[in-house]
Amino acid sequence: MEQFVSADRTLSVCRRLCYAAGHFLNDLCASMWFTYLLVYLHSVLSFQSTYAGVMLLIGQIADGVCTPLVGYESDRTTGICGKRKTWHLLGTVCVLVCFPFIFNPCLACDENTPQWAQLVYFTPFIIIFQFGWAATQISHLSLIPELVSRVSDKVELTAYRYAFTVVANITVYTVAWLLFHFQAQHSVDPSITDNLGQVDIPLFRMLALIMLGTGALFSLIFHVGTKEDVSAPGTHDQLITSSPSQEVLPRPVFQWKHWLKEPSFYQMAFLYMCTRLIVNLSQTYISVYLTNSLMLPKNFIAIIPLVMYISGFVCSLAMKPLSKLIGINMTYLIGLLLVLGFATWVFVDENMGAESIYGAAVLLGAGSATVLVMSLSMTATLIGEQTQSGAFVYGSMSFTDKVANGVGVILIQSTRPCSTEACCPACVWFYRDVMVTVTGGVALAAALCLFTILIWPIRIRKS
Repeated sequence: MEQFVSADRTLSVCRRLCYAAGHFLNDLCASMWFTYLLVYLHSVLSFQSTYAGVMLLIGQIADGVCTPLVGYESDRTTGICGKRKTWHLLGTVCVLVCFPFIFNPCLACDENTPQWAQLVYFTPFIIIFQFGWAATQISHLSLIPELVSRVSDKVELTAYRYAFTVVANITVYTVAWLLFHFQAQHSVDPSITDNLGQVDIPLFRMLALIMLGTGALFSLIFHVGTKEDVSAPGTHDQLITSSPSQEVLPRPVFQWKHWLKEPSFYQMAFLYMCTRLIVNLSQTYISVYLTNSLMLPKNFIAIIPLVMYISGFVCSLAMKPLSKLIGINMTYLIGLLLVLGFATWVFVDENMGAESIYGAAVLLGAGSATVLVMSLSMTATLIGEQTQSGAFVYGSMSFTDKVANGVGVILIQSTRPCSTEACCPACVWFYRDVMVTVTGGVALAAALCLFTILIWPIRIRKS
């Protein structure tokens, strides 16, 4: 009998690091996008809450639409330097060109320009940036099952990738804290030190430019140090012949439409959507929660996210041995319990002070890191050896999370008690409830989905 088996594919530590560097630019921009965009639009550019929500929604919808399309095209095209790396390069160029305009005021506007006109100005830059971000993300994720074959290696490579994500976020928040610190040293007005306003426009512009320069360097490292296999799909498979008279039994090759018939595809889509809602919405509203609910000085919007991602980085180092010991599903459950611990702490401690928020931030950072890495590892496990359609799977997963995040933000912004940049007393409780809901509420939904996965494990059931 003849059958196809898979040849083990592994990477050296150097190549793992070069691969992980490929998403660094995306991670830097995503950190600024989710953590600072709303607070920048509200408190610095004085946008109404609805307009600010619409801008973020436009970005999420554009990203959500682009991800499955990029995934489909990435699977079927060859490219000039490999089908994945070609799309990665295209996405990188789009991000570098358009992102600086997002964290910079409208160049053709003045103080009398209506906000809807400024929204029209920003929209093309947001759409092209999100297309580039999606192209980079999907092509980078799709390389995981192509570069390594063992489940433990996929978890480890995903952990490397997330470690760079954590480093990227730490970089953003450290530079932001330094910029706030230097601003405070050269300011004699205490209100400038504590409160966000138009005086902070140069600060956010400088932060964006520093991140783009740093990210471009890491993208270059990725393209130089990562070698994509440009051979035809299926060359990783080897024939084992036990009898020359027996008929060859090839492993079925999945196309994009075959995934739509797989129950596990929808299980993972929902779980990944919940995971990203926890990570992205908590990152989006943590800054507003700190400034409007806890009334902390503006430098805390750099310090607390920094604490979160340092704890996430430390946690990511233990993910491979822990997942080997108790399995990916149980490790994901531990992450959910940490997130629920944060939500409970925020809900119970109504007068959380500057000291308590550090402990809560550690729980959220560790929990978010765990669920994100494990969900990506589950997705890579689902794809398995079907790497020829892996980009479509990652694109579809990303589509669910981007649309859900965009809808979530616009719902929150539209129900905000006050529509102007100034925060009314009702906002104090509003943003606390938002943090509890987007962490604890969504974590419970993810736990229900995880329960179905424990009963019906993630795998391809139909051929």
